[in-house]
This record gives sequence, structure tokens and C-alpha cells, in this order.
Amino acid sequence: MNYDFDQVIERRGSNSTKWEAYPPDILPLWVADMDFPAPAPILAALHARVDHGVFGYEAPPRKLQEIVAQRMERLYGWAVTPEMVVLTPGVITGVNLAARTVCLAGEGVLIQPPVYPPFFRVDEIAGVVRQHAPLTQTVDGHLLHYAVDFDAFEAALTSGGAHTRLFLLCQPHNPTGQIYTLEQLSRMAEICLRNDVFICSDEIHSELLLGGAQHVTMAMVSPEIAKRTITLVAPSKSFNVAGLYCAFAIIPEEGLRERYKKEAERLTIHISSLGMVATQAAFSGECDAWLAALNRYLTANRDFLVAFVKDNLPSVRTTIPDATYLAWLDFNELMKSGKIDGSPYKFFLHKARVALNDGATFGPGGEGFVRLNFGCPRATLVEPLERIVKALGSG
Repeated sequence: MNYDFDQVIERRGSNSTKWEAYPPDILPLWVADMDFPAPAPILAALHARVDHGVFGYEAPPRKLQEIVAQRMERLYGWAVTPEMVVLTPGVITGVNLAARTVCLAGEGVLIQPPVYPPFFRVDEIAGVVRQHAPLTQTVDGHLLHYAVDFDAFEAALTSGGAHTRLFLLCQPHNPTGQIYTLEQLSRMAEICLRNDVFICSDEIHSELLLGGAQHVTMAMVSPEIAKRTITLVAPSKSFNVAGLYCAFAIIPEEGLRERYKKEAERLTIHISSLGMVATQAAFSGECDAWLAALNRYLTANRDFLVAFVKDNLPSVRTTIPDATYLAWLDFNELMKSGKIDGSPYKFFLHKARVALNDGATFGPGGEGFVRLNFGCPRATLVEPLERIVKALGSG
């Protein structure tokens, strides 16, 4: 079946954060949702529920937990039971619940900047100490790659005067799009196990795989790690249903799972009915052909973007993401030369009328960077890139 990802759909007027946060003359390549309609089986399931016409209170159906468990088995060979699956409105809600579940006040939560900005709010939400184990950056011409500094990782476990209780892993990584290898995951897991640290693994982008990349889920490193890991997944990124708010925490260890569920109940957290409908369709397997076609399209967009940067922005470096639809661009050389005055985010917003994500919001190591969303029709991607080149030529 053919899928038309080149179709440009007008999103202004739909209350879209991505398209309506800025004036109409600004082209947005920022918020992490895509400019593609959700696949037909999801739309059909939603239409059927809307046509029913009654939207009362709903308890999550066991069938939904079964579908999630079956998908983990199908994708990774991971033996998940329905009982291990706990619903949450979103992955960040799941992250915050994890911190509130396993940490006492004043204990440490470890993150790896540059990383997804909501990770930087966990300390205030859970009353914990935020600890940093920065990723290291290597440069190969115009390309960037990030790696785990294991010495820094271990040293961070006692930073800020706090014992680390929870490690927040972002895998695949946002904003770099990198997938960690089994060896890297195993080393981080061993350090956590040795130091009595739980792991919360945000794997929301795990099905957006580019160029044949393969995802490794942290909980499958070993049975011992599975017992200490909360894995967060959702259909929201892969199937573009982020506004329907339905995600899952997969928690194999019963005691940890019950504590997590009690914390969710204490905060009276509920799931959108339509989100549950969309998720059943998304994870059923009916949308897998659409997702495979989407990943091929996103891979082509990634390759186009990387080549465009090399050919037209020679002083700019970029990652080649293994997953996600997010590119991480380094404009520090242009800032040093005076070609860009101030942050590149502000420069391109005003000079090019293009909205990107400000790299500084991703924490230490993000200064001088922007995150760019290429989850859109090629035509939607090309015009803002051309504006960026033009702004630098006249800047």
C-alpha cells in the first residue's frame, strides 16, 4: 500500500501548539510532533467511538494491557505480562511518578545532558537533588556523535551531597537521536546495580528507527536489571497521537509496580478514553505497514537534511540520528566568528522567521545548538532550511 507523506496538511486553526505559538509568517520545526495524519486504523477506531456518542468514565480494559505486552514480545522478544503494564497519561508523567515512587526527599536523580528539557524539572516535582553525568561529544568533520563518559557517570552518583536513587535514561536519546548499544547499556546498568540505583528508561521514540537501526530495551540487559527498571513507552511519537495522552510504564517487579500504582492513585491520574482507543489500534499491528513506510520517509528526510547541512552550512555540525525525527545542530563556530549574534534559536527566529528548539533548554552542553524536527513533508522542511541559509548570507 502507498502512503502519501508528501501531502501538506494545514495545521493552523487546529489549536496546534507547534503551528500557533508563533506568528503566521514563522515556519515551525520545533515541537516534537509530526505534520502527518495518524494511520487509517487509528482514525477508524476513533470515528467508531465518536459515532457511539457517549463519553463516560472508563476503566482501562485488560485487552489494552495485553496488546502492549504482546507488542513488547513481538518487537523485542521481551516476555511482558499484562499485569506488568501500568497506564499513565504520558511519558513525562511516568518519569515524575517514577521519581516520586522510588526516591526519598533529598536523594539524587541522575540525568545525562544535553537531554529532553522536562528531565530538568524532576527535582522540583519530586523534591530530589538533580545530578548530571554529561555526555561527551566527538567530532568527525561536519558530523557529531555522543558517548557515555563512564567515569563521569560513576562520579555523579554522589554529587550534590546526595546518594543517587534513580537514573533517568533517554533511549533513543532526545535530542541527539542516538541509540545506545547493548554494551553501553550493560555498563550503565552494572554501575546502577552495584550502587543500588533504580532506572527509569524513557523509550518513547523506540519505534521511530531510521536506516535499519535496532532498538535495545534497557530492561532486557539482565533479569536483575528488569527488576529495578521502569520502562516507559507510548504510541504518541511513532503514530503521531501525542495529543491523546496515553502511555505505559512496564514494571516487572511486583513490589515496585504496586508502589508506582499507589502513587498514581494518590495523585488521581486518569487516562483519556480516546487515547486508549487510539493506542489499541496503534499497537495492534494493523498500523505496522504505515510505520515502516513512515520510517523510510523519515530516513530519507534525515539523509536529505544531513547532506543539505554539509553542502550549504559548512561551519555547522549535526548528528545523524539513529532514531526519532530530531536533528541536533551545532552553530557554535558561527557564533565564535560573529556570524550569529546571540543564540542561534533567537537569531533564526528573528532573521529567518524559523522556529527551532533552543539548545540551551537541553541543559549543559546545549548552548549554541538547536534541535530541528524533520517529521514533516519534504516541502515543509525545505523552505525553512533555505531561509536559514539566506539569513546567514545576509546576517
